[in-house]
This record gives sequence, structure tokens and C-alpha cells, in this order.
Amino acid sequence: MSRERSRKRPIASINVVPYIDVMLVLLIIFMVTAPLLTQGVKVDLPQTESPAVDSDKSEPVVVTIQKNGAIFMTNGDHPERSIAPKELQRRVTILMQRKPATEVLVRGDHTVAYGAVVSVMALLQKSGVPSVGLVTDPTEK
Repeated sequence: MSRERSRKRPIASINVVPYIDVMLVLLIIFMVTAPLLTQGVKVDLPQTESPAVDSDKSEPVVVTIQKNGAIFMTNGDHPERSIAPKELQRRVTILMQRKPATEVLVRGDHTVAYGAVVSVMALLQKSGVPSVGLVTDPTEK
């Protein structure tokens, strides 16, 4: 009878092997997907000494102008294709009506014509954007 009592006694340890397997699978998934999350439009920004932008607010809208003149708009999602200036104006107008305090930044390639950047800034102003920030890279020392 003493043998039957010892067999039915509950085990006080937790089997952690399944948890380790799950953690290893999750680690591999995150290692594979992390490089894919850093997509964006390739631009060669001008370099200047300027203070960093305070990003306490919500996600800013970033309008990117490539050296070939293609315009991309990023608002929390990844830009996949270029958009026409009228489409940019329409999207920003809708966004400013919904969230008027949204910050708008312009990233222009350093080789793009000055007129292209100014025309995009004028479109943004027509869309109701009160002020536009310009994105630069820090200078190399």
C-alpha cells in the first residue's frame, strides 16, 4: 500500500521544455523579420548641424523627395510607390482635417532641385499644414 501512495503523489516541478521551444521559435521569427521592418525610401540627405526634433507627439508625416523627383508620403506605414502631387495634397488635406496638430517633415535628397522641394512645401501649405520641418543628416566630423 505504501507504494501506491507514493506513485499518486503530485509532482511539484514544472516542465519548462515546451516553453523553451516556443521561445526559440519566437526568437528565430523576430530575428528574420526585424531587418524587413526597416524599409524606406533611399535619399541622400544634406548634412548640417541642427538640433534633433522633439518627438513627444504622435508619429509625424514624412514627405520624401527622391533625386529623380518622385514623391513618397509616410504616415506610420511604409511607402511602397510614389504618389502624384495632387494625391499628396488630397491625403494631407484629409489628414489635417482629422488631426490638425500632426507634424509634417520633408526629406529631400541633396541633389534634388530646390524648386521641387519648394513646390512640395507649397502643396503642403495649401493643404493646411501650419509649419513644415526639413530633415537633414548630422555633419560628419
